[in-house]
Amino acid sequence: MRKKELGRFSDASFLILSSLANGPKHGYAMMEDIRAFSGTQLEPGTLYGAITRLEKQGWIEALPTEERRRPYRITGEGVAALREQVATLEQVASVGKNRLATMEGF
Repeated sequence: MRKKELGRFSDASFLILSSLANGPKHGYAMMEDIRAFSGTQLEPGTLYGAITRLEKQGWIEALPTEERRRPYRITGEGVAALREQVATLEQVASVGKNRLATMEGF
């Protein structure tokens, strides 16, 4: 079986999972949260395309509509995928920091 991949660290899926790790949110609230913690402004088409993919993978799920807004929450599988991606990014950042520390004259 082929392992599901989240994509590069700046991928909308990673940002959405990170946002939902703080609790359920509807689309606009996710866009605002993502902009606040990452400086990335997701366009609605990008956001909702990624939400659709994440739902199909079972990493997030829709909750009942509240006042014409559809909130989403991260699932257990989504938490596991996010943990794995965060660990990978921490390793990459550590290697990058260590390599930068050995550079002289730059």
